[in-house]
Amino acid sequence: MIIVILAALSGALAVAAGAFGAHGASGAAAEWLKTGAQYQLVHVVAALVAIRMEARGPAWLFVAGAAIFALTLYAMALGAPRWFGAITPIGGALLIGGWLWLAWQARS
Repeated sequence: MIIVILAALSGALAVAAGAFGAHGASGAAAEWLKTGAQYQLVHVVAALVAIRMEARGPAWLFVAGAAIFALTLYAMALGAPRWFGAITPIGGALLIGGWLWLAWQARS
């Protein structure tokens, strides 16, 4: 299933980014890497749980939102312009949407 493959690859990237943030970066770059990794890894797990619950829509929002949120932070940590930070909240909005959608699906 493609969502599981994407979640697994996302988890691997999150671990790598977190390790680089902890050991190879400093200052704001280290914080961006750590924050991105934390959100990305949590939402990988959320996506896998959502898939197990047969909540595919929320799972896709978790994977897509985590990718946008984390990758914009990673890009800035690696030297991308600071305006990339304006894209980050789009990922956050998708993550929030995923949680709300999951709650809606679980209500019955």
